[in-house]
Amino acid sequence: MAYIFLQEAGGQGWSTLIMFGGMFLIMYFLMIRPNMKKQKQEKKYQEELKRGDWVVTTSGVHGKVVEISPDTVVLETGAGKIKFERAAISRELSSARYKSGVEKVD
Repeated sequence: MAYIFLQEAGGQGWSTLIMFGGMFLIMYFLMIRPNMKKQKQEKKYQEELKRGDWVVTTSGVHGKVVEISPDTVVLETGAGKIKFERAAISRELSSARYKSGVEKVD
């Protein structure tokens, strides 16, 4: 009888290893991979910035790009012009949102 219990205990090592491997795969596909994809899209957008684009920074500031240098971007906001690092630009604002001119900062 003791021989059967010893064999069962040895088999649990593989099932535990498979369970942890499965948990890692689930975490990778649900958390890590989407985050890496989002970072790649943000970096691509930051490299393709041009004057006149409406953007949102990572801190939530909305503005229009008025000047671009290799490392910095100057945004025109309701409070005036503010200089940001290029890496602080998070995403583009939709042109449809500012089509009416109600929220537009000039």
